[in-house]
Amino acid sequence: MHETFATVVLLITIGWLFLDSLRSQEAAIVICGKACKERNVQLLDQTVSVCRVGIKWGTEGIKLRRTYRFDYSDDGEDRHTGHLILIGTRQEQLSMGLISH
Repeated sequence: MHETFATVVLLITIGWLFLDSLRSQEAAIVICGKACKERNVQLLDQTVSVCRVGIKWGTEGIKLRRTYRFDYSDDGEDRHTGHLILIGTRQEQLSMGLISH
């Protein structure tokens, strides 16, 4: 009985983590795409990749803190790397390291 309950809880937790990760990645793509558009650069590959996951304790409880990496180009030939940190689906930090011309 306890093993069945533990298995169900484990499966629900895995499902929640999977759906939460998809929701977070979709938010990251939208945020990075908007940031690139505002800066007149191109988001390469139209995707982001998670490079770090941690836990953030706050007034709203426990949230996952994810760091995403993305590539962009300012002239279509070069490739630069940016980073986005999300708490849940909320943007905490965006770094693109653009040099002002």
